[in-house]
Amino acid sequence: MSRAARRRVASQTPASRSASESSRRGSSFVCVASEAPVDPGAYVLLVELDAPLRITAGKGREATLAPGRYLYCGSAKGPGGLRARLARHMRRGKRRHWHIDQLTEAGAVHGAWATPHGSECAHVAELAHLPVPLDGFGSSDCPRCRSHLLHWPTGTDIPLEGPSRCEASLATQKC
Repeated sequence: MSRAARRRVASQTPASRSASESSRRGSSFVCVASEAPVDPGAYVLLVELDAPLRITAGKGREATLAPGRYLYCGSAKGPGGLRARLARHMRRGKRRHWHIDQLTEAGAVHGAWATPHGSECAHVAELAHLPVPLDGFGSSDCPRCRSHLLHWPTGTDIPLEGPSRCEASLATQKC
């Protein structure tokens, strides 16, 4: 660890230290938005499609998503933080504002991995081994990421804490 990093850790309060350690270790999976922290941060939303879905991401970028599981990496920096943003994504009948609204209205949102003070781009990098179904989806304002939407094929591991809980909830449909 560098000298600067040691100074940052030493200067943190116990509460801020646990938040930064939580961000490094991974995210907690939440089935309902009320379980998410009100802190700003990043999330990985799990959406499952039962039927093919035609989506767009700006001018000239279209794709038809096959039925299956998709992960969307996003950020929540506004009022209410992660809890408010995930509540919006999990609600039906909303006005379409973001690219992801196409999936959340058509598919089943099973929950999300919430990372207080985390980075959506860091999540995309962690999940870089997953296929990208459409370039520019959810990342039109991001200069680093090809897409913030990823396909999660069955049988593929992901490096987030709690996927077994997620797999169990998908099997029982209780999330």
